[in-house]
Amino acid sequence: MPDAPTGSTVPRRQLGRYLRQLRTDARMTVKAAAEALEWSEAKIWRIETGNTGLRSLDVETICRVYGAPDHMRLALMGLARETKSKGWWHAYGDVIPEGFDLYIGLEEAAVSLEQYSPELIPGLLQTPDYYRALLKRNRPGLQPDEIERKVALRKQRQVLITRVTSPPTLRLVLNEAVIRRPVGGTEVMADQLNRLAELSELPNVYVRVAPFDRGAHPGFDTGPFIILGFHTSGDGHDHEPPTVYVQGYTGALYLDKAHEVAQYSGAFKNIWEDALSEADSTDLFRQTAREMHEP
Repeated sequence: MPDAPTGSTVPRRQLGRYLRQLRTDARMTVKAAAEALEWSEAKIWRIETGNTGLRSLDVETICRVYGAPDHMRLALMGLARETKSKGWWHAYGDVIPEGFDLYIGLEEAAVSLEQYSPELIPGLLQTPDYYRALLKRNRPGLQPDEIERKVALRKQRQVLITRVTSPPTLRLVLNEAVIRRPVGGTEVMADQLNRLAELSELPNVYVRVAPFDRGAHPGFDTGPFIILGFHTSGDGHDHEPPTVYVQGYTGALYLDKAHEVAQYSGAFKNIWEDALSEADSTDLFRQTAREMHEP
């Protein structure tokens, strides 16, 4: 009988992706991996699709067979331990090796992103100068070369929404305060607003503004969040369940239980419907940019 999934599906799915990539990098077929590990091909498939949890010792064995570097082996063993948790916090920091970022992996796999952002232009839509201004303000200890490296990585991530093959659909609501606050100064912010207007013309990007004059909305209670949707199978069922990502000051929360996702989906629907239309929002971006350019 197949191993019963336990705990949150998020770490299982991500663990499966990394193990599949390691196997591919090792140029091993599923059959060859199954023979080397003395498991069935069906078990390899269940692992790589996140349909079963793994012990950290099993992950260690897989990594050794695939020739994974030590830092990745240790990180994946830690992720395997999280697959047993019923709800889990994933704190970002020095413990996560470069290239091992859970959210980015989920974002790359998503077919839809629904986001409410009350304070900042989201990373996927930021100009380099806007991002530089945030880094200089919030992380003053960074050296110039570190800042530029982060900017380069951010640009690479932004390719997601403009890629030729199946870019995800992004629906975003910004609090009006986001476009009024001159991050980096008025020139930087004006350029950022014009960039928002340009990106809003993409067929897969929809941006709205929640204006001050419409009063309260559910975002007051939720704070910032992103709902990631994934491919459905041929019968219309979710291949992977939607996941809500909520980033906090010291870590990130991933929610994938049906009732949790439903609450955030309902909140987003209300925020979206209360906001300005896309056309009116784009006009507001350009108008505000012109005002910031004026002496």
